[in-house]
Amino acid sequence: MITILNDNFSQLNEFLHEKSFSKIFILVDENTHEYCLPILLGNMETDLGFEILEIEAGEEMKNIQTANQLWEILTEMQADRKALVINLGGGVITDMGGFVASTYKRGIQFINIPTTLLSMCDASIGGKTGIDLMHYKNMVGTFAFPEQIFIFPKFLETLPFKELRSGFAEMLKHGLIADKNHWDQLIQVRKLEVDTVIPHIQTSMNIKQDVVDKDFHEQNIRKTLNFGHTIGHAVESLCLQQGNPILHGEAVAMGMIAEAHLAYLENLISETDADMVIENVQRYYPYLDISDFKDEDITALLLNDKKNTDSKINFSLLSGIGSCTYDHQCSQENILESLSFYRKLNNA
Repeated sequence: MITILNDNFSQLNEFLHEKSFSKIFILVDENTHEYCLPILLGNMETDLGFEILEIEAGEEMKNIQTANQLWEILTEMQADRKALVINLGGGVITDMGGFVASTYKRGIQFINIPTTLLSMCDASIGGKTGIDLMHYKNMVGTFAFPEQIFIFPKFLETLPFKELRSGFAEMLKHGLIADKNHWDQLIQVRKLEVDTVIPHIQTSMNIKQDVVDKDFHEQNIRKTLNFGHTIGHAVESLCLQQGNPILHGEAVAMGMIAEAHLAYLENLISETDADMVIENVQRYYPYLDISDFKDEDITALLLNDKKNTDSKINFSLLSGIGSCTYDHQCSQENILESLSFYRKLNNA
């Protein structure tokens, strides 16, 4: 399912030769078109015809209008059910490309070649595809596995620092919810650089894949992957709504801080553990100013979270360092206190 590519992409070429695809469509944004597509095309060996589909970069492009444009292009180019979509990019590309492929003609095959740390460790793995609806994150989508995921770690060398840091948040989350040793190793990374992060990618990918294998349709343990995302997604959505989008990992980092404190307020972890989590996340991520967001605006989005049932907010919260509970319903007082706690960190 997940293959680490060598420098000549021989595993990808073997995959393409073994399958009987009719045509290849490569989905990119302008960044991966410039920095990653030349590497892919320079190493890809196939007699099949291929087309490049390019969209603008950014979360704001992950919507039904973009999906519709891609469906129309596939139709105009006469893509049939034996066509292959290659998603070459970060989380927006793998989410969007997977959604378009899994719905076009009721589903054509696709593979993911993630180019960001976030998509390598998280977004490309697990078979979740989707688009945003208005300002609600990933509200429309499908569960659809890619045929393969191919990882080329050297793509990380093309990333701006903020993108590398964004992906590191998901790695920290994986350690916190499932593997204390992974967390302990990650917080020893003093300076976020490609060379210091690459050794830990495989472990992070394995954690995500293991959780997905146990619960593909997110009925139980897969919900733990949402730690930091309930509050984080709400803040990310509000920033998107204001026309000031932030990176996903920045929102998750903020969410992990608030939700670690919330886990303490709910008597799930000790204050010592909560403070240790918060202090280490703060080492890597600058404070995210949420002073313009009212409590009622945030809680309104929390009530629309996909994990909720019967209009009750379900949180995934730490029950220890390396363990996580899910479907935990918190008191409204503690939710608001966790938001207040985060706001005060700016003055600490």
